[in-house]
Amino acid sequence: MSQFTPFTSRAVALPINDIDTDQIIPAQFLKATAKNGLADALFFNWRYHDDGTPNLDFALNKPEWRGAQILLAGDNFGSGSSREHAAWALTAYGFRAVIATSFADIFRNNALKNGLLPIIVDSAVQAALAALIDKAPDSELTVDLAAQTLSYPDGRVVFPIDAFSKNRLLNGLDELAYIMSFEREIAAFEAGRP
Repeated sequence: MSQFTPFTSRAVALPINDIDTDQIIPAQFLKATAKNGLADALFFNWRYHDDGTPNLDFALNKPEWRGAQILLAGDNFGSGSSREHAAWALTAYGFRAVIATSFADIFRNNALKNGLLPIIVDSAVQAALAALIDKAPDSELTVDLAAQTLSYPDGRVVFPIDAFSKNRLLNGLDELAYIMSFEREIAAFEAGRP
């Protein structure tokens, strides 16, 4: 996992409440054990018609959103099953952060473990961001994890994150790498045991 650094990007607005993990990554793609190809499966049932052609009305298929690294969602994002593939698909597509008024706990944990930053904002900020993106699609937002801030043309908010997850993301450590960072201490402990 690479270190999470500050970045500025346009945001894709998908301000729908209760987007569950089956909508993020449908069940037929869960056989994958690697992240390759999951970007194409992201929101598959919304992005494509039954015949496989792109749904040009869906936000991710619109040219103005290509390359955006931030997804603005509604409330209760990532509810449903515990599939880690949801976080995999979002990061494979290129998203580095998802903004919502709340996240399902399991999705939030999976996101943090995979380098995807879930940013919680209140409903007034979420509505203001949705209106901004609708009015001025070229608007950019800046995410600074170290400062825990989300900045946009009309303001700036501080978002919550637990210290452990923040430390891991800033240092580019997954949980195993974090444990291995204590290799000397572990070896010393083991050496002192009878």
